[in-house]
Amino acid sequence: MTETTEHSQLMDQTYRYQRLIYDATRKYYLLGRDHLIAGMNVQPGERVLEVACGTGRNLDLIRKRYPDAQLFGLDISEQMLTTARAKLGADVSLAQGDACQFDANALFDEDGFDHVILSYSLSMIPDWQGALREAKRQLVPGGQLHVVDFGDSSGLPSWFQRGLLAWLARFHVSPRTSLEPVMRELARDAGEISVEGMFRKYAIYGHFTKNGTTEPKV
Repeated sequence: MTETTEHSQLMDQTYRYQRLIYDATRKYYLLGRDHLIAGMNVQPGERVLEVACGTGRNLDLIRKRYPDAQLFGLDISEQMLTTARAKLGADVSLAQGDACQFDANALFDEDGFDHVILSYSLSMIPDWQGALREAKRQLVPGGQLHVVDFGDSSGLPSWFQRGLLAWLARFHVSPRTSLEPVMRELARDAGEISVEGMFRKYAIYGHFTKNGTTEPKV
């Protein structure tokens, strides 16, 4: 059994029933997702891919905010995709795949994306640095990568940090405390990046724009 298959099975097992209440419960502590969506500035016709799209919650909000965008979602868990398909219908193209390596042409008949989103997913992906590199690879020239995830909570009391880590571990979630330097290294000589801590570094938000320009869509 490959590592990808093992992770897929783990995610299916974890969210087989959790997916039914996921959106109702996670809104209280997956902070910064709406900030990410509001700052995307998606233009009509642009292609937006969410990697590890889960239940489709973010894609649903993006669809409402940017109705002329083309939307795509990828997730390793077929259980999560079952919920996402029911929520999003035929408006959004969804596929099962590994965030660390996937063929966008085979899955979506696309050769790249104008926006790629990683929202509270890197903390659940074993090879999270590989997922960042793959997201960057999938961007067209001038494309933008949007990331929000758990920070190191360094601005919060130590007792809160301990409690949060214990709670997250129940769902196989591990905050990536080196996310900021890894993102900055990812952008070296490849584009522009901004990274900011949110809610006393409970969350971290990063925005990367890939070098180059894309031909206007006609």
